Amino acid sequence: MHVQFPPKLAVLQAFWDEKLGASSPGTCLCQKSPGSMDEEESLESKTQDDTTELATHSSDDMLYCEAEAPSNVEKEKTTQEDSETDLEIEDTERYYTTGQKELYLEACKLMGVVPASYFLRNMEEPHMNLNHHGLGPKGTKAIAIALVSNTTIIKLELEYNCITEEGVLSLVEMLQENYYLQELNISNNKIGLEGAKIISDFLQGNTSSLSKLKLSGNNFKEDSAVLLCQAMSSNYRIKTLALSHNDFSDIGGEQLGQMLGFNVGLQSLDLSWNHFHTQGAIALCNGLRTNVTLKTLDLSMNGLGNEGALALGEVLKINSCLCYLDVSSNNINNEGATRISRGLELNETLQVLKLFLNPMSMEGAVVLIMSIKKNLKSKMEELDIANVLVTEQFIRILDGVCAIHPQLDVVHNTMQGISTRKTFLKWTNPMKLIQSYADEQKITVLEFLKSLNPTGSTTMPVGEFRKALVQQNKVPINRYQVRELIKKLDEKKGIVDFRKR
Repeated sequence: MHVQFPPKLAVLQAFWDEKLGASSPGTCLCQKSPGSMDEEESLESKTQDDTTELATHSSDDMLYCEAEAPSNVEKEKTTQEDSETDLEIEDTERYYTTGQKELYLEACKLMGVVPASYFLRNMEEPHMNLNHHGLGPKGTKAIAIALVSNTTIIKLELEYNCITEEGVLSLVEMLQENYYLQELNISNNKIGLEGAKIISDFLQGNTSSLSKLKLSGNNFKEDSAVLLCQAMSSNYRIKTLALSHNDFSDIGGEQLGQMLGFNVGLQSLDLSWNHFHTQGAIALCNGLRTNVTLKTLDLSMNGLGNEGALALGEVLKINSCLCYLDVSSNNINNEGATRISRGLELNETLQVLKLFLNPMSMEGAVVLIMSIKKNLKSKMEELDIANVLVTEQFIRILDGVCAIHPQLDVVHNTMQGISTRKTFLKWTNPMKLIQSYADEQKITVLEFLKSLNPTGSTTMPVGEFRKALVQQNKVPINRYQVRELIKKLDEKKGIVDFRKR
């Protein structure tokens, strides 16, 4: 029986037809051949008599198709589905797994590539990490063939595999039939303009379950930005998109700004390490004015400057969605910090602002924290100005700001010699303080931490946790100790987990 892939997989179907030849179709073990019973009996007899021969048989005699269940297994099933034992179900699942592995091995043989042992070992795991495996376009095609019917892998990483546009084509063909894969990382694969065209076509007609797509470091230039932004303007399925370490400049910024104005699905966008300057920054900000879904934006390592900071400040006055903004290393000085601060005075949603590695002094830092103090509705939880040297005067001002906004943590650099730095090493480990209190009360540390959470659960947003610790009066602990405690509690994506203590 000739192996049939779904109609949309024309490229993969052509691959099989070309390799196997229409005149000598392979035998599919998951369907009965429409030929004579003699042929069926002959195949069954051969299967029973010589298992070893089957294992090494040529592709013309042995292909596995995962679209349907094996007919011989179906015949063995009783009409009473409830009578199936756990062992029978387990055996059937094992058969499917073996079929997928054999399909991959056969694809590798026909493509002339060495099978990836890691892929074979982890086909039943939800996260498949094949970064730095040297797959190339042919190895990627073999992976794509195996993934057409895979229902367990939801996250696939293929970074640094030189898959080129040929590998991208195989992946998007697979994605048109695989409705289980949700995250795909194909960063640093030399995809270029041709790959961008393929991805753009896929995104415009995307019916897959893909929601996270990483395309960083793929030599995308302005023409690629045009294609990708055109597709993303009408795509609502992709929630996370990474385009860092590419060659987008001001034209790319204009395209991305227009896309943000139309897109209604994107929640996280990484544009770090590109070449945006004033014009591109202003265009991006124009898109943010009307965008109502984007929560995380990374613009670090660009060249926005003070004019870009001005545009960002104006956007922060009206944007009611953005929660995380990273503009580290963007040549923003005290003037730019002042312009951003005007937006912070009115913004009610931003929680994290990173301004690390910008040429500002303590003067700019004071303006920023005072703008937060003025905004009683501010949700700011973290301000990163770690390279800015501050004095005791700044610390006193910050104490006043944190009294109003106890959820706030300002990461700064402290000048040598001031009292805060002198006493830092003398502070007691915050976990020891909590443990001591818990022992006195004859409770566990976990019980104390859970008591800080109104819901009583073991996880808590960072800002709420910081505020609860600072405001409680059972354990003497300052905000610097709270910061260290949060690190120990394995803070990820704004959440602390008490079980990680």
